[in-house]
Amino acid sequence: MEPDTIISLFLGIGLAASTGFRVFLPLFALSFAAYMGVWDLNENWQWIGSLTALITLGVATIVEIFAYFIPWVDNALDGIALPLAGIAGTAVVVSTAANLDPVVTWSLAIIAGGGTATAIKGANAAGRLTSTGTTGGLANPLVSTMETGAAVAVSTASILVPPIAAILVIMILLVIFRIYRKIRPKTK
Repeated sequence: MEPDTIISLFLGIGLAASTGFRVFLPLFALSFAAYMGVWDLNENWQWIGSLTALITLGVATIVEIFAYFIPWVDNALDGIALPLAGIAGTAVVVSTAANLDPVVTWSLAIIAGGGTATAIKGANAAGRLTSTGTTGGLANPLVSTMETGAAVAVSTASILVPPIAAILVIMILLVIFRIYRKIRPKTK
């Protein structure tokens, strides 16, 4: 595999992980990077770098971020965002993957991109439900702030230093796995 291909996959998977925190923020970041000429997108995905896409994704990002600060609305959004995160995670990997056969691109996009995004979004949704149940939603804005911060950090790392983003994604998935192992029911 060529170095450009590996870097493009790190970018895509990092942005896919970010969609597990906020669906539109990583897409906006990718749109901004493409619009500014920082990253080239695959031929069929050039539209993401258009001014129209940049504005639309920017508005969607702002609405999504503020909606997550409203307790109870944030839980409803998680129900909608779970499948959207998987779709967005798949899309960012497909749009950024370079020099790969389409079958390999789509397979990686669905498994690594969509799977990572869905795993992170599912863990976040469970954490938010726990926060709502234990604090009556009072701690949810703090949870939302941490998730948005994670989405910004991973999206920024993905665009500026993709290998660092890959390391962050692995760390996030390990934390989720450890938490899952601690809380899952023990079988005899």
